[in-house]
Amino acid sequence: MGARLGILVGGGPAPGINGVIAAATIEALNCGLDVIGIYDGYAHLAAGEWSQTEPLTIERVSRVHSSGGSLLRTSRTNPAKDEATLERCIESLLALELRYLIAIGGDDTTYGAARIAARTAGRFGVVTVPKTIDNDLPLPDNAPTFGFETARSVGTAIVENLMEDARTASRWYLAVTMGRKSGSLALGICKAAGATLAVIPEEFPEHPLHLARVVDTIAGAIVKRRATGRDFGVAVVAEGLVERLGPEDLAGLPGVTRDAYDNVRIADIPIGFVLRDAVRHRLADLGMSETVVHKDIGYELRCARPVPFDLDYTRTLGYGAVRYLLSGGSGALVALAGGRIVPVTLDELTDPATGRIRVRLVDVTTESYQVARSYMIRLEPEDLHEPRLSLLAAQTNLTAAQFREQFGKLLIDARSGNSAPTRVEARELPY
Repeated sequence: MGARLGILVGGGPAPGINGVIAAATIEALNCGLDVIGIYDGYAHLAAGEWSQTEPLTIERVSRVHSSGGSLLRTSRTNPAKDEATLERCIESLLALELRYLIAIGGDDTTYGAARIAARTAGRFGVVTVPKTIDNDLPLPDNAPTFGFETARSVGTAIVENLMEDARTASRWYLAVTMGRKSGSLALGICKAAGATLAVIPEEFPEHPLHLARVVDTIAGAIVKRRATGRDFGVAVVAEGLVERLGPEDLAGLPGVTRDAYDNVRIADIPIGFVLRDAVRHRLADLGMSETVVHKDIGYELRCARPVPFDLDYTRTLGYGAVRYLLSGGSGALVALAGGRIVPVTLDELTDPATGRIRVRLVDVTTESYQVARSYMIRLEPEDLHEPRLSLLAAQTNLTAAQFREQFGKLLIDARSGNSAPTRVEARELPY
């Protein structure tokens, strides 16, 4: 029997998982290793149980790379929840007689792998493969995490359909997308689909963020659209706004619980309903009657059939993970930069202040963001001056002075107290 490699998947599903499993399995077998797949992430290992496994063969994985979901399933179990859990996980891995471990996952799975690697240095090699549709891991060259491009593609098609329905039925959609910390997916879908606007956490520097500010951002866009004769649109909203809310706003939301990593269970919070009702009330206060509907976009993205980008990407990552381990490496995440596999040590990924994996956020100073922002329909500093001001106020029951007073605070940069810079003027899209 050769040295044994174990593969597991943690966190939420993402398109391309099976591509990593297949590529890693085939390369490992070709290099003389035995491969076992570990079911349900760390769940059984954390319970001291190591029988939930499957020997992986080339025949078993040869055609799974193009399918969605996870051959090995997945779970959000935290292997480093406490010392006892961590020890049980390590003992279970040793009982499986592993020499190497590949953990496929996002920031939480990577955190667990970092703890295992640190505790087992020299006993077996550990490598992680970055997986998340949120695109929030700090990879070299700003490379996307696998699964993101597929999720954006599927999400874009959904939003394009919503845009046509909005136009046809004269309504507004609030499309809430996944993205716990980063608004990358929401912004990417909005930009690709040409949606009316995106609302992401990174746009709001203040802590905590007040729900009323988010509501007024959307309401202001609706007013501006109405002033151009259009009573329809789609706002793409990142669900991670919930985590930025202050205790007052959060306490008023139903279903607030936390997962094994102490993250707010965003999926249990009906943020779409909350925003829909709050925007409706705000519009009523402004004397406006608009149809506002919410649509959650999330679970239908996670197990989609991977697009060619992710099929290609995951094959390289799976191969690279095995080659890194066989070269004697451990305690790193494998990334792709300039067409080459680049290991990023888990120490490099860890935030020394929190001990957790650093999160990559949308950089709102880049041209990539500015292009997306320039084609959105939302209130701008120039809208609070004549002749635009009176035109906007006329859509509501407010005077021009009242409109400036109520919506002017949206355009204040909380970091400096100065007005936000005027955007580069762009033509309004036909939609």
